[in-house]
Amino acid sequence: MISTREKVFNYTFLTVLAAAVLFPVIWILGVAVSPNVTGTLDLSHVQWSNFVDAWRQAGFTQYLKSSLIITGTAVTASTVLAILSGYAFGVLGVVGEKLLFPLLLLGIMIPMEAIIVPLYYDFQSYQLTDTYQGIILAHVGMGVSFGAFWMRAAFRAIPASIGESAQMDGANSWSALWRIYLPIAKPAVTTLILLSFLWTWNDYFLSLILVSDPAHQPMTLGLGAFSGRYLVHINLLAAAAVLICVPVVGLYVFFQRQFIRGMLSGAVKG
Repeated sequence: MISTREKVFNYTFLTVLAAAVLFPVIWILGVAVSPNVTGTLDLSHVQWSNFVDAWRQAGFTQYLKSSLIITGTAVTASTVLAILSGYAFGVLGVVGEKLLFPLLLLGIMIPMEAIIVPLYYDFQSYQLTDTYQGIILAHVGMGVSFGAFWMRAAFRAIPASIGESAQMDGANSWSALWRIYLPIAKPAVTTLILLSFLWTWNDYFLSLILVSDPAHQPMTLGLGAFSGRYLVHINLLAAAAVLICVPVVGLYVFFQRQFIRGMLSGAVKG
């Protein structure tokens, strides 16, 4: 039984924590619609045209195209590979799993900074720098380790009796995956897609190293270039930052229930 004092402390702590998290977000939104270029809040004359000006002056149309191509392709490919590898490791079992799976997890444990230099020279030797194919391949390679770990845990959380019943009814491995395991693991798959989208869309470091051609750069690099040209226009910079965040926030709001279910349904067990 939680005492009144504990309830008051918990609510107070959570309120302070929420205020600390929301304050910079609200501040950026206020600066984004402020007419003051120095970044000082002036909500008496809200200027919604800042978003249009920031989009036009930053040339975000081409950057948006690149971000959609990179993120959409990378998330799709990494999700499919994660489902297949997670199913293989978690349900089917593969020869040498005790060696192969820890080896696969090295992709999570080794930081990107440790491999970025040899990765760049390898991509350069295969003429994959400044191309969509190269940056997509890099994102897929970086994300497949976590995806395999995530989906393996999700599939292993499903009772084995369900798969055995499907086999007794004549279902093969593919049928069991698409008709049994994937529908049950849908919250985990949705969460994986949202996380992969978030990481790929917000990537700056990897794109900065592998993509120098503005025609193939994502929106995060476009914001960096824009900030270099319009450093004194703080309100336009804030508006540009808000524009980049809109797709991620929109997806999270739309899939909020599935995301929370995926995080709390035991998908990380096993």
